[in-house]
Amino acid sequence: MDSLITAAARALATGDPLGALNRVALREDAPALALRGIAMAQLGDLVRAKALLRRAARAFSPRETVARARCMVAEAEIALASRDLSWPAKSLEVARATLEAHGDRLNAAHARYLGVRRLLLISRIEEAEHTLAQLDPANLPPAFAAVHELVAAGIALRRLQTKAARDALARAKVAASLADIAALTAEVERASMALNTPAARLIANGSERTLLLEDVEALQASKGLVVIDACRYILRAESKTVSLASRPVLFELARALGEAWPGDVPRYVLLRRAFGAKLADESHRARLRVEIGRLRRMLRTLATVSATKSGFLLAPCRAREVVVLARPVDGEHGAALALLADGESWSSSALALALGTSQRTVQRALDSLAAAGKVQSFGRARARRWMTPLVPGFTTTLLLPAPMPE
Repeated sequence: MDSLITAAARALATGDPLGALNRVALREDAPALALRGIAMAQLGDLVRAKALLRRAARAFSPRETVARARCMVAEAEIALASRDLSWPAKSLEVARATLEAHGDRLNAAHARYLGVRRLLLISRIEEAEHTLAQLDPANLPPAFAAVHELVAAGIALRRLQTKAARDALARAKVAASLADIAALTAEVERASMALNTPAARLIANGSERTLLLEDVEALQASKGLVVIDACRYILRAESKTVSLASRPVLFELARALGEAWPGDVPRYVLLRRAFGAKLADESHRARLRVEIGRLRRMLRTLATVSATKSGFLLAPCRAREVVVLARPVDGEHGAALALLADGESWSSSALALALGTSQRTVQRALDSLAAAGKVQSFGRARARRWMTPLVPGFTTTLLLPAPMPE
């Protein structure tokens, strides 16, 4: 490897893509193409970066398996950054195995961390945690230690373990400082903001207030409450949990009853909330009775639903209070908005994978959001991507994607 290639690689390792391009921008050999691709990725031009890396992979001879594997890992990183979650994970695993077999432990570790971050992004928390436990950053450069702690913090945040997340982010900050890479330091700072910005709203007794993640954690651990969780579509009271993620009508009824507790909810309000009926007829009222009966059966271990003169009333069995935990900003298709709020561009297929639903359902949701001016798209066909500006002052970590109703 010549001196210019070595110098460009060192510049990229320290987060200096312009310095790398100054050395290899005019070269067309395979190593230079690969370095140019990585540099363009660091500068944010992911489309050109992907094209350069593919050219580099074709330019390397079949005997240069390590170089080709490194290109594949770099392409996987670009796919993750561009939210192309359909990129074949098996290819990354093959590349990692090749690098480990040839003694390139740094790039092999990088491949493992990319795999863990992909698992975290699609909410496969247990798999991500299991894979992360197999990685030891002690003998790796500080940049890898920072990434390790960022992933650990992400897992802790999604499990609502705020102290563990805060400790991991503190370690990540130290490691990022040692690595002296501006982009990595900025990523740690962005992750830390999730602990200090509102994550949810608590609705109780006719009033509401915002909560930080640690407040949500304390609420989940508190006793004597029936918590109607509109972030995960579940109802919880101490150790008992009832999921209504696949029953959106029942959850909307439960939420309406919970928001009105200790009072009742008129029938016309429930009809409008659950079915969107502005002018109810006998068929709507009959359906409401059926759905209330189903809700009674689902909640029999947590609460009772009784009829009143004007509507229905929710009463906890053993708890002393009913509260509703809602997203910071309510609205239709909130799960899709929660993912898009990270500021990255997403494909509909990636959103479907992360949300655990069909691509057609996601496309209908995106069309509705676009018509309302909440999201925007660019590109066409398979290259079409969706994004939305960040909502200032809110964290989206708590907004774990629940299954969207078909």
